[in-house]
This record gives sequence, C-alpha cells and structure tokens, in this order.
Amino acid sequence: MIRKLFVSAILLIALTSTLLAANSSAVTAKKYKILLRSSWQTINIGDIGHTPGMIALLEKQMPEAEVILWPSTVADGVREMLLRRFPNLKILNPNHKASLEKAFEECDFLLHGSGPWLVADQDVKKWVDETGKPFGVLGITLPKERATPLVVSLLNKAKFVYFRDSVSLDVAKESGVKAPVMEFGPDAAFAVDLRNDKAANEFLKANKLKKGKFVCVIPKYRRTPNWLVPNKNAAYDAAIDKRNQEMKEHDMRPYREAIIAIVLQTNMKVLICAEDVTQVALGKEMLYDPLPENVKKRVVWRDKFWLTDEALSVYVQSAGLFGVEQHSPIMCIGNCTPALLGRYEEQTSKGYMWYNIGLGDWFFDSDKPEQMARLNATILSVIKNKKEVQQRTLKAKAFVDAKLKNAVEVLKQSIN
Repeated sequence: MIRKLFVSAILLIALTSTLLAANSSAVTAKKYKILLRSSWQTINIGDIGHTPGMIALLEKQMPEAEVILWPSTVADGVREMLLRRFPNLKILNPNHKASLEKAFEECDFLLHGSGPWLVADQDVKKWVDETGKPFGVLGITLPKERATPLVVSLLNKAKFVYFRDSVSLDVAKESGVKAPVMEFGPDAAFAVDLRNDKAANEFLKANKLKKGKFVCVIPKYRRTPNWLVPNKNAAYDAAIDKRNQEMKEHDMRPYREAIIAIVLQTNMKVLICAEDVTQVALGKEMLYDPLPENVKKRVVWRDKFWLTDEALSVYVQSAGLFGVEQHSPIMCIGNCTPALLGRYEEQTSKGYMWYNIGLGDWFFDSDKPEQMARLNATILSVIKNKKEVQQRTLKAKAFVDAKLKNAVEVLKQSIN
C-alpha cells in the first residue's frame, strides 16, 4: 500500500512538473513577430537610442512579441551594445536580400520607429506592396516639406501613426493624413534603459565628479557639419558652415554664462559633453576655453564621444542636464533625471514635445530672446529646488509612460 502511494506521489510530482513547464513555455513563447524599421545612424547617441528604447518598451509591454531589427546601420559598436542588453535580438543585414525576404514572410507587422520624419518611406512602401500585411508608426515628427504625396498615402494605410509633437500632428491633419489612430505619441527614446556603469564610474572617478554634485551641458551647431564626422566622407557644405560660424557665439554664449552662474552660485561642478561626434570639439572651443580660470577649476570637458549606454549611466548620476539637444533630455526624463531642452529654428518641431509632456517652461528656443533670458534662473532653480523638480520630472515621466503603454495596446489590437 505504501509502495503504491509512493509511486502515485512520484507520478503526481512528474505530472505537475510537466504542466508547470508547459505553462512556463506558453508564457515565454513568442506569439507575434514584429519587424522594427529603425537605427538610422550612429553619430548621435539620440538616434542610436530610438532602437533600444522601442525594443525595451515592447519587451516590457508586449513580451509575447519577438522583435526583429531592420536597421540602416548598427556600426561603431552599436550592434554589440544592443546585444549586451538584448542578447536574443535578431538584427538583419540590410544588404542581404534573402534575410529580408525571409523576414517579410515570417513577420506579422512592420513597426516604423521614432525619427525626424517617415525616414524609411520606401521600405514601408516595399512592405505594403509585397506583403499586404499591416504596419504602424510610433513617435515621428512630420515637417511640412516631408508630407509628400507618397508619405501621406502611406500614412493613410497605417493602422496607427503616433507623432512625437503636436505640431506634427497638426501638419499631418492639414496634409490629409487620416489614419484610424492619429495621436501624440512620445519618442521611443524615453524608454531607453541601457547602462554601462563600469565605464561611467571610471570616467566620473577620473574627473572627480560625484553623484548628484554635477550638471551636464551639451553644445550644438545650427546644422550638423557632417564633413567633420569620421568615416562619413560627407562633402563640405559652405552654406552650412557659414551659418554655423556666424551663429555659434550667439548660440553658445547663454550656455557659457549659465555654466559660470552654476559654478559661482552653487556647489555643483559642470560636465561639458556631447550628443553627436561633432559637438566634442565645439564644447571645448565655445564653452570651456573662454571660461574664466577660476570657473574652469570646477568644469570638466569630455574629450571623447560615447555611446548611449555610458552616457545614460552618467546622466542618471547628475543633478540634471541642459543644452541645445533633444534626445539626451528625452532619455533623462525617461530615467527620472531633470532636463531642459533647447532648439534652433533649423531643427524640426520635435522640441515642442516638452510642451506636450508638461515641461514647457523647461524649453528654450535660441531664436527667442525672451526664453533665453530666463535660462540661468531656470537651471539654478532646477539645482536648488530638488524635491519640487523631482516631482515634476516624475510626473512628466508618468505621462510619457502612460502614452507609450497605450500605443503598445493599440499595436496589439492592430496585429490581432
């Protein structure tokens, strides 16, 4: 009798284990395959950030989906960085026709990632023409000049189109875009959770920057001088260079003055860093070198470019970030770090998203003197009013998170 009970118990345990294993497999099994068209370039940690942000968002909100990345480029260490965070990620070779054809056959949905416009319009058209399967767009800007007949016709075929600023949403409506779902939808870079703490901590230690005791600032040319980008082989553009040189003192002076105010009126240090490779030298020329010697003692100029993971590991240990860039502030807010966002008239309307997420008074247009006049007071307030500033940052992040979660729910419905 005891022997029979023992055997029955063993069988019951085995059956339970089998059922649990089956259930676990069901939970982790991938139900859908999403082809993510993203990764536009690698000279800018923000453009790099679109992709890991979107993948992290889907990983958390839609674990039943397998993501296959269709990149423009993942060079310069970006592939390795992505695979450290997402070891099972499949990355297509965009020049390998057979792999792309297989992805078209296997994937259920094409998702066009965040960008300055519908960057991959020809690839979206190829997907529509060759598969007839659904697609959607999450987190783009739409300048008027980019709302071409092709783009409008493609967006009208999308299951959803999320614009990362309300100005773009208005442009889309005026241009005749009538997708079933058209709303404000934040840039996927808000969801970036990459880290390279080892490299970041080594850098901070070497430069005597302590957690919470420094502020980051990022300079920027009016237009990116691509001819200065290593290995890009871009032609020199005299018109762009002329405009950059004419405006750089006008544009950088307020930020230089803000650095001086921070050093003289607080106990903070300042880190001058870069979002794209051309900003490294600009930071030294226009922000660091002209500083008074007594101020320079508490200012660090980072003399090398970095990837998104190391940059974000530094940002989250700072007291905040400001400057004339877009995606470093985005990634900061997404990781609970306060950030001011600056822009130029040469840029797209994406910066206006700061109004959309409730941070309009943290937005600074270099072409509007009344806004630049309050830069010093605002950054000093961010440093001094930590509790209030943290609450505002968390509120903005919560709003963004809710919007992104809603977009993923619409994605699920679109696939079903």
